[in-house]
Amino acid sequence: MNADDFRRIYTYNWRVLHAFLDTLDKLPAQLVSSNLEASHLSMKDIFTHILTVYDGLLNHARDGESSGVPESELDECFQSMENMKKYMNHVEGAVDKLLENLTDSMLGHPIRVDWREKEYSLADTLMQATLEQAHHLGEIIALLWQHNIEPPEMTWIGSQETFAT
Repeated sequence: MNADDFRRIYTYNWRVLHAFLDTLDKLPAQLVSSNLEASHLSMKDIFTHILTVYDGLLNHARDGESSGVPESELDECFQSMENMKKYMNHVEGAVDKLLENLTDSMLGHPIRVDWREKEYSLADTLMQATLEQAHHLGEIIALLWQHNIEPPEMTWIGSQETFAT
């Protein structure tokens, strides 16, 4: 994979995340924040986890900081969907700055995360965040189906037409 491939994937990732956030925003707050016994309990918390993975890996660990998102960044961010949208825009904007300047030679840059002993390449870290999103959106899809709610479209095939920039 090269830098352009990652830019394409992340354009898709953001479109899908925005579609899911819009879906969650239209649901009753009680449902979105209820403990549904999933990996991070509620749909809101699963979505929050997806964003903190992006933020921790690509906006903090990439700069040599801890891969954990600082508490000060999370204060009151998830008390409302409006705050969640603001946090998502913050995360997306910072990652997009990385992607704008991303070169193929940067993909080998080492990244250290707190929960692993060895370093990983920036390319692997970009893929980890992408796969983390896919896994956890699958959880949200299952939870939506349990409540007879249709999830948003997220098919990659044809996404260049569906999600044209």
